[in-house]
Amino acid sequence: MDKLSHTYSSLSEVHQSIDTTSTRRPGWRRILSFFGPAYLVSVGYMDPGNWATDLAGGSKFGYKLIWVLLMSNLMALMLQSLSARLGIVRGRDLAQANRETYPRYINYALYGLAEIAIAACDLAEVLGMAIGIQLLTGLPLIWGVLITVLDTFLFLLLQRLGMRKMEAFIIALVGIIGISFLIEIILAKPNLAEVATGFVPGIPSNEALYIAIGIIGATVMPHNLYLHSALVQTRKFKRDDKGIKRALKLNFIDSTIALNLAFFVNAAILVLAATVFFKTGRTDVAEIKTAHELLNEFLGTKLAPILFAVALIAAGQSSTITGTLSGQVVMEGYLHLRINPWIRRLMTRLIAVIPAVIVILINGEKNIDSLLILSQVILSLQLGFAVIPLILFVSDKKTMGAYSIKPLTKILAWLITSILVYLNLRMVTEQAGNYFLTSDNIFWKIVIITGGLLFVALLIISVLYPLMSKKLRDIPVELHPEASSLQQIAVPVYKKIAVALEFSKKDEKLLSYAIGQAKKESSFLLIHIVESVPATVLEKESDDLETRTDQQHIEHYVQRLLQMGYKATGILGFNRRSKEIVRIIKENNADMLVIGAHGHTGLKDFIYGETINTVRHELNIPVLIVNL
Repeated sequence: MDKLSHTYSSLSEVHQSIDTTSTRRPGWRRILSFFGPAYLVSVGYMDPGNWATDLAGGSKFGYKLIWVLLMSNLMALMLQSLSARLGIVRGRDLAQANRETYPRYINYALYGLAEIAIAACDLAEVLGMAIGIQLLTGLPLIWGVLITVLDTFLFLLLQRLGMRKMEAFIIALVGIIGISFLIEIILAKPNLAEVATGFVPGIPSNEALYIAIGIIGATVMPHNLYLHSALVQTRKFKRDDKGIKRALKLNFIDSTIALNLAFFVNAAILVLAATVFFKTGRTDVAEIKTAHELLNEFLGTKLAPILFAVALIAAGQSSTITGTLSGQVVMEGYLHLRINPWIRRLMTRLIAVIPAVIVILINGEKNIDSLLILSQVILSLQLGFAVIPLILFVSDKKTMGAYSIKPLTKILAWLITSILVYLNLRMVTEQAGNYFLTSDNIFWKIVIITGGLLFVALLIISVLYPLMSKKLRDIPVELHPEASSLQQIAVPVYKKIAVALEFSKKDEKLLSYAIGQAKKESSFLLIHIVESVPATVLEKESDDLETRTDQQHIEHYVQRLLQMGYKATGILGFNRRSKEIVRIIKENNADMLVIGAHGHTGLKDFIYGETINTVRHELNIPVLIVNL
C-alpha cells in the first residue's frame, strides 16, 4: 500500500469538520448533523442532463418509462448507500481505495474514465444553465455558456463559508426545483391512474432503449459514488461499534430522503412532458427550449415557463458545485495531486465550456439537447468502472470486518451492475452495428472495434484483479488502526525560528509563542512585509514613510529581544506577503515559522488573501499558527 495514503484525507479542507459527538447540542441536533452529504449527491440526479432525457421520454412515450426512473432511483439508493459505507467504515473514498488495490496502469485508466464522466456531467450543467439564462433573459446561448464560468467565484465563496453553509445552499436550490415542479404538476393536472400504468416495465422500441439508458446514465452517476464516499468523512463520530452503526443508519436515512426528492423531480419532468405534450399529440418535443415555449400555450399561464427556467438554472448551479467536489476527490484520490479547489473548478468548467462553444459556433443552437442526451449516455458507459470496484471493496471482510455487506445485498448489487453493463453493451453494440452498415470509413471502424475491446477488457480486469491477486495489499480498517509503540520520540530543537509580524499589539502574543518554542541555541528571524504602493513598485529601493517606519519597528523588536538575552535579526520584505515570507525563510534557512491567523471567512478571505494556506503549502518546515 502507498504509505502516503495514511496521511491523505479525503477533502482534507473539510475532513471531520462537522462534529456529531458534541454533548452540548441536543440529541436531535446531533442527529441532524449527519444529514447533508446525500443532498449534495442528489443534485447530480436532477441536473439538466436529466431534463433532456426525461422530456424526450415523456413526450415520445408518455408515461411508459416512469418505471425506468423508479428502477434507477432504487439502483441509486443501493449504490450510494454502499459508497457511504465505504467512506464511513474504512475512512477511504472510492478513488483512494482503487489506488490502494489496482496496479498503476489500471488506476490511470480508471482515473481517465472518471474525469471523462465529470467532464460529460459538467457539459450538461453548462448547457442547462446557459439555456435557462437564455430562456429568462433572451441572451444568445453562447453568452449564457460564457457566463457560467463566473460561478467559479460562487464556489470559492461557498467553500470559505464551510461545509454546512454549502449544504444549506444546495438544499435551498433543491427546494426551489422541487417547489417549481410541484406548481407545474398542479397546473398540468395529470390523470394519476394513467400515470400509474407507467410503473409496469416495458421497452417499446430501440429508440426507447436509447433514452432509457440515457435516463439511467443521468440518474446513477459514477462521479456521485466517488463524492459520497468522501462527503460522509466530513462528519466526526465515535469510531466504536455503536458509533459506526449509528453513522451507517443515519446516512442511509439521509440518502433515502434526498434521492426520493430527486426521483420526484425527475418523475415530475417526465409526467409534465407526457401530460402536456404526448397527450396532445406533440411527440416531437425533445428539447428544453421547445418545452419552455409551449408550456405557456398548453397550460395557459406565463408562470409555468418562468418556473421552468428558474428550476433549470437552480439545477445547473447546484450540480456544478458537486461536480467540482467530485473532481477534487478523484484527482487527489488517484494521483495524490492536490491543487487549489477554485483552480480545479476553473479547469473543470473550461473543459466543459470549450466543447460547448465549439459546437455552438459550428452548428449554431440546433441539436443542443441531443448533445445533452449524449453526455448522459457517456456517463452511463462509465458506470461499471465505478460500481464494480465499489461492490468488491464493501464485500471484502478483510478490510470491512463486520461491516461488509450481507449475501442478499451482495446479490442485489451484482444484479444491478449486471443490468447496467448489459444495457450499456447492448446499446454500444447496436449503435456500432448501425454505423458499420451505413459507413465506409475504415479508420473509425478500427477505432470503434479497438475501443470496444479495451472497454470489455478493462471491465473484466476490474472484476478479476482484486479476486485473482495472490497477495492482497494489507489495508488497515480505520476502526482499529495500529498504534505506534512510541519508542523513538525525539524532541526537535529549532535553531532559527521565523516570526511573521504585523506591527500591532498582537505581535506580543506571536513572540510569546515563538519564545515558547526556543532553546538556548535558538535564534529569531523577525519578518515583516511592506505592502505600500511604492514598496510594491520599487521593492527594496522604496523610501516612503511606511517603509522607513517599518524599518524602525523591526529594529526596535530586534533590540528588545537582544536585551532579553535572545539572538535576533530582522528583515523587511516587499510586495506580495505570502511569496515574500516564503522567500525570506528559504534564503535564511529558518527551520520553523510562527504566523498569526485572523479568522477571516467568506468574502474577507477572498479580499485579504489566504497567506497561511499559501505559505504552509510552499514550506516543508513546521508552521505554528497562532489564532489572533
